[in-house]
Amino acid sequence: MKTGENATGHQTESASKNAQAKMVTGSAWMTAGSVTSRLIGALYVIPWVTWLGTYSTQANALFAKGYNIYSIFLQVATAGIPSAISKMVAHYNGLDEYGVSRHLYHSGMYVSMAMGIICSIIMFGAAGILAAGDPNVIPVIRSLAWAVLVIPPMSITRGFLQGYNWMAPSAMSQFVEQVFRVIYMLAATFFVMKIQKGSWVVAVTQSTFAAFIGAIGAIIVLTSAYLHHRREMNELVQGGKRDISVSTFSLIFKIIYQAIPFIVIESGIIIFQLIDQYTFPPIMRMLGHYTNYQINAVYALFSFNANKLYMIIISFATGMAATAIPLLSEARAQNDTEGIRKQIENALTLFYFVMIPASMGLAAVAQQIYTVFYRYDAAGVTVLEFAAFMAIPLGMYSVAAAMMQGISENKRMMTYLGVGVIIKFILQIPCMMIVKGLGPLLATGLAMMVVNYLILHSFNMEFNLHFNEMAKSTNQILGFSIIMFVIVKVVMLLIGMIVSPYGRYTAFFSLIPGVIVGMLVFIYLALRYRLADNLLGPRMESLRVKLHIK
Repeated sequence: MKTGENATGHQTESASKNAQAKMVTGSAWMTAGSVTSRLIGALYVIPWVTWLGTYSTQANALFAKGYNIYSIFLQVATAGIPSAISKMVAHYNGLDEYGVSRHLYHSGMYVSMAMGIICSIIMFGAAGILAAGDPNVIPVIRSLAWAVLVIPPMSITRGFLQGYNWMAPSAMSQFVEQVFRVIYMLAATFFVMKIQKGSWVVAVTQSTFAAFIGAIGAIIVLTSAYLHHRREMNELVQGGKRDISVSTFSLIFKIIYQAIPFIVIESGIIIFQLIDQYTFPPIMRMLGHYTNYQINAVYALFSFNANKLYMIIISFATGMAATAIPLLSEARAQNDTEGIRKQIENALTLFYFVMIPASMGLAAVAQQIYTVFYRYDAAGVTVLEFAAFMAIPLGMYSVAAAMMQGISENKRMMTYLGVGVIIKFILQIPCMMIVKGLGPLLATGLAMMVVNYLILHSFNMEFNLHFNEMAKSTNQILGFSIIMFVIVKVVMLLIGMIVSPYGRYTAFFSLIPGVIVGMLVFIYLALRYRLADNLLGPRMESLRVKLHIK
């Protein structure tokens, strides 16, 4: 009897380690793709801002307004289907029903193409209303409608491949999408501003149209990946259960039923940004006699300038979130409660390991990195320092909400998000009265903290998370991050005494040693005190030996 129990225990442990390995590998691919694309999407700002010159602040505000509206339409157009497809494909694959998974993909493609056409037409037709009185926003919205037309089928294919746990094609497509987009937008901006000496509004409109060009690049990569894996998928279909008949209509209904919560939940951060977009100007006018130029300038600081930089580190979280959904869905399909608990704990600890040091590192080098991207601005640096810490609850939301979807708690998650939106509205005016331009970020951060608490409490009630076991790793991460933050701050202050931190080039050369020191300090501490071993597996031991760390 004991032998059988031991065998079962070994199988459970092996399955748990295999799931953790999948989580780490998948997270590595998705995080690499997400972070790299975010980095490229941030680095273009340096030449872009330079070529726009004195119009750069207004251009940043216009870009942010157009993209916030586009992001919501994109969520509706894709209808949350990529994440729903990823989850449902993993579910059916876990049941050995590979034929249903493929049928699901084809049905999802019909829905996504129809939604893309409808949303694109609405964006064109309703651009005047959505612009809320700003005529410059109208051409920007219309230029983004082209991307909404083609991105849904592209996203469906990403979700389908992720359902098989093939994360590399998604990561590569994100990278290529950004490369195509940035090349086009920089070429167009240079042509309009430097060669034609044209309008900054035209430059921004062409820059946003670049989203369509980027999508074409991603479609090429994903189509190649699909064709590459087609033989393997055919073999899985042949070897799987074949006596299952599911109608196209039934699958479309299931997709839409699963997707509607995804629209709302995945739009969480965008919904908060739209609240800022439409409430920030009237509240600022209520609080003081500010001109439109001043309001747009402050809005650009937190909605575009800081957002571009802190979203890079949030992309770490979204990479892990994309990996968590199919793994949790597979465990749920197999009714593996212990597996679900392990996956949640792994995802949370990995999130802390990546997000906390990344956020604190960004805060430590905020002045240098802001200066490199946008030129020195004391207000901008303050906003970025504050936003770096607010990125932690935002990133936490991305991971926690994805896990709620992975275990099919969509209705409860929508309720929690609704609570967060109400808190955001309640706190918006008081926070802006207290800290003015930082108010929207503070209100968002506090509201997200409440949402995160509700999610974690829900997980604990259902799966009895082992917070005591997680506490050691979490405390180590926090402690090492604080040590790293203090050391980097001291290094930046010392460099600032020798080299001016206010010039773009000097700030760049100051930034490099600061980033290197920060990474080395955290990596050394994580290896020295075995934190990396616990989270990333036994490979870290060989790395520690190579680096001669005891």
